[in-house]
Amino acid sequence: MTTDDKTMKRIEEAISMQHTGDLDGARHRFTEIWQEIAPNGDPFHRCVLAHYMADLQQDPQDELAWDLHALDAAASVTDDRAKQHDSSLAIRGFYPSLHLNLAADFHKLGDTAQARTHLTQAQEHLDALNDDAYGHGIRSAIQRLASQLAEEDPTTPMSNKTK
Repeated sequence: MTTDDKTMKRIEEAISMQHTGDLDGARHRFTEIWQEIAPNGDPFHRCVLAHYMADLQQDPQDELAWDLHALDAAASVTDDRAKQHDSSLAIRGFYPSLHLNLAADFHKLGDTAQARTHLTQAQEHLDALNDDAYGHGIRSAIQRLASQLAEEDPTTPMSNKTK
């Protein structure tokens, strides 16, 4: 089912700007849209926008804040709403990436306990990923972060430890 979702089209345009290297333009566009949709706008829009906006932050605290916005919004997204954008989407499939990003944020900030908590949550949702390039990429990133955390503190067991 495809809808004429003007807000999502604007978010996708900002994502395209980001992917082509116009980071300042993408950040500006995301900020404009966020001001229109937050805090009570469509949670799907808020989740997607915040997820991508986090990647544009230079300060790890700001990145964490945006990733928390994405996770918070995801909790209110239904599968029906996700399928309005793309019939193959299920919100459960967002969680491995959302929790991986939070684990990476906490790792950058030196909060290993929170990094491990979110990494475990990412691992608990791996079954929601498809066997495709995206799924393989997320699984690989989770594995890399698990290995980094295990090397930093080998006494703490990880459920997905590679060594």
